[in-house]
Order: sequence, then C-alpha cells, then structure tokens
Amino acid sequence: MKSENTSKRISLFYLFAVPFLVAAAGFGIGKISPTIYLPIWILNVMLMISACWTIGFNQIRTNRSQVNLLMGSFFLIVPWILISMFFGIGPPPNTAASWTETATEQQIRYSMLTAAGIFIAFGFAFLKEKLNAEGENFYSLLGIISIIIAIPLFILDMLFWGFTLTDSFRLLVSANADKLPEWFNPIRVLFGMISVVEVALTYLAIAFFATSMKKVGFLNPLSSKIYFLISLFALTVIVLSAFLPEPFVTAGFAVSIPAVPFLMPYFMGVNMLSKA
Repeated sequence: MKSENTSKRISLFYLFAVPFLVAAAGFGIGKISPTIYLPIWILNVMLMISACWTIGFNQIRTNRSQVNLLMGSFFLIVPWILISMFFGIGPPPNTAASWTETATEQQIRYSMLTAAGIFIAFGFAFLKEKLNAEGENFYSLLGIISIIIAIPLFILDMLFWGFTLTDSFRLLVSANADKLPEWFNPIRVLFGMISVVEVALTYLAIAFFATSMKKVGFLNPLSSKIYFLISLFALTVIVLSAFLPEPFVTAGFAVSIPAVPFLMPYFMGVNMLSKA
C-alpha cells in the first residue's frame, strides 16, 4: 500500500509538472531537431498515460459506475499529452519565410491542436453525463452548450492557421512578395474575431463546469472559485482585446494561445482522476 501511494504521488507530481516543463522548454530553448524532440515526446506520452493509469484510470477495468468520470477526466488530460510535443517545435515563426521553411511542423502543430479541441469536447461531454447522474443539470448544460459552439469555431481557426495561412505564406515566398495581398486582411480580421468568440466561450464553459463540479462535490469551494475567477478574468480580457488597444491586445493574445485555455481542463482532469 505504501509503495502504491508513493507511485501515485510521483505520478501526480509529474502530471502537474508537465505543462510548466513544456512551457519552459518551448519558450526557453526554442526549436530543436525532430530527432531529439520526437523520442522525448514519445517517452513523455508513455509516462503521462502510465501516470494517468496509476492515479486512477486503472479503475476503468473494475469500477463501471465511474466510467463517465474516468473517461471524461482522461479526455481532458489528452490535449496536453498532444501539446507536450511543442517543447521541441517552439513557438510559431514570426516571418513568412521561416513559416514556409517549417511548413510541415506548423501543419503538425495545428493538427495536434485540432485533435486537442476534439478531445476537450469529448471530455466535457462525458463529464456532463456524470454531473447529470449526480443531480446537477443546470450549470453543466450551460457548460456543454458553450463547448458545443466553441469547439467547431476552434477547429475552423486551427485549420486556417495550419493550412490556409501556411499555403498563403508559401505563395508569398515563391512570388518574392513583401506582404500578403490586401484582400487577405479582411479574412485575417474574420478569423481574429472567430478566435475571440471561441476562446471566450471556452473560458465561459470552464466557469460553468467549475460551478457544476462544486455543486456535486467534485471540486471544493476554494478550487471552484479559483477556476471561476481565472476563467472570468480571461474571458473579460479576450473580449476587451477585440475592441481596445494595448495592453489589452497583448493580454488577449496571451490568454488565447490554444494551450492556455486547455490548461484548466487539464488540471480539472488530473484532480478528478486522482479522486475517482
């Protein structure tokens, strides 16, 4: 039993540390060779799955009454299993030429984010079923409605960044042009607003689910309040960034980086899985 508790504590520590390690490596080191980061990422995937199994996902074999909770928790963790690859890809390039040079990696980046969004939707859908079974229907319904609207917009936005923008930059570089044609600007503005809407709805959904989880005892009042206040703050920032100048534009960009809105569902998933 002591050995089992030690393994669980180590696994929990590792899962909580992963996002911070990925962010530190991604922004601190930048892009590194695929021959280095891919084996490390694959090892991390196996370690994270093993950690999830150790802290509670192993109950799926025997505790059928908790399937929705276990599946929902795991699916909320999966996005960061995928996103952890970004420690080696680094942040997106800031020029058309460098974007074109790394076109395949950019398409992989946004394909991973697309898959991450799909898993978020599945995770919250399973979680809603469990919350309904526990007797909470109102806030979980508001949360899933927000996610149902947000994720298709998120997928559309990721496909634009990964494929439409990548091909546009390829054409720009091949034509030796200095900038994209004027007609492309309204498209970028459109997808900028799509991003604002889907990010705002994602934070709104997190706030609703945090409230719902508090109602049934999945989160204590303090944790629920922290999730709610952070979501409300980020929601306010992203909405204001669409209409106000700096520093709201930079702040809005920070809270809309795809990995950031998925961070709170990740910690929710780890927390629920460990207590299942």
